[in-house]
Amino acid sequence: MKSFTADYVYPVCADPIKNGIVTVDDAGKIISITDNQSPDLQNVPAERLSGVIIPGFINTHCHTELSHLKGKIVAGNGLISFIKDVQNFRNTEKQAIIEAAESADEEMYNNGIVAIADTSNSNFTIDLKAKSKQYYHTFVEIFGFLPESAEELFAKALALAGEFKPQSVSVTAHAPYSVSKELFKLIKRHSDSGENLLSIHNQECEDENKFYRYKMGGFIDMYKHFGINIDYFRPQARNSLQSIIPLLTNRQKILMVHNTCTNLKDIYFIKRFDRKINWCFCPNANMYIEKRLPKVELFVNQGLNITLGTDSLASNDKLCILSEMRTLQQNIPSLSFDTLLQWGTSNGAKFLGIDNEKGTLEVGKTPGLNLITGLDGNKITPETKVRRLI
Repeated sequence: MKSFTADYVYPVCADPIKNGIVTVDDAGKIISITDNQSPDLQNVPAERLSGVIIPGFINTHCHTELSHLKGKIVAGNGLISFIKDVQNFRNTEKQAIIEAAESADEEMYNNGIVAIADTSNSNFTIDLKAKSKQYYHTFVEIFGFLPESAEELFAKALALAGEFKPQSVSVTAHAPYSVSKELFKLIKRHSDSGENLLSIHNQECEDENKFYRYKMGGFIDMYKHFGINIDYFRPQARNSLQSIIPLLTNRQKILMVHNTCTNLKDIYFIKRFDRKINWCFCPNANMYIEKRLPKVELFVNQGLNITLGTDSLASNDKLCILSEMRTLQQNIPSLSFDTLLQWGTSNGAKFLGIDNEKGTLEVGKTPGLNLITGLDGNKITPETKVRRLI
């Protein structure tokens, strides 16, 4: 049993507690949260800390199996160039990929992350997730823009997901520009019949919307580069997100990731549909790839469930949710620490369906404890750091 006291304790689900005290058992389960030492815990000395205590972070978008690409892809060349570079570099010796992924897992642990929604295209990370101290949900990602390959690719994805079981796993589409309508329909049918969380890369660049609206832009050259004949595809006269929403299930939670070029019309459009849409921002990756951030202000005050992710080390120099929060606050000063903290903890836990255990500081939960230091009042600064307590 351990007790920690700090300047403030942020339960996230309730107001901050000045000089709060959090007591946990040896398994990390919270026994009490109080502003005064409970009489029955007088024999448990509280470790005094300077800073604020928060729950462990939830990373709702990562690609651990791309960790070996750290520093290999030039930043700022745009999404299409990034995709080509990932394909050129990703075929590395298996052991090197596994070792880099294990290092990434350790980095996330040290940065106070307790749960990860991780995208996979292979079985390389099964063992590390099985032995990790962190919770993982794996999204087995499907690529396939040619209609005739839909059945085969979907069957392969189901088989790969089966290899991850009994770990938490589901199959999902990669992105609107890389998944055919036929493949989307197969994923929808599967999602309608049972539990199958979805996570889809969404509107990372303007070319994605140009492709769907007019069948123009950089994706035409990308398909030629990869030798993919897309003569069958016809322009949809609307943005990519609006085009795929009718193809998605209304029975599962869906995470739209990145949303760099999502606009207010897109947001209003999907509100007309009965879909369980969540939104994930990965600001450092957006800056790394496209040198721009999403229009985050459009999403605030819309009653939307917003979460945070790190993306991969192919598009980021660290896997740290606090770093993502810092980037957002530096660029959007109106965002408070309280709001960003909710995005980085409880909202992610709700999306993953683990909010009965993680995401908030409440008696009976095992959310992990982080200490945040270097805040300037309620603002994250360049000096703000995270230290994992348990």
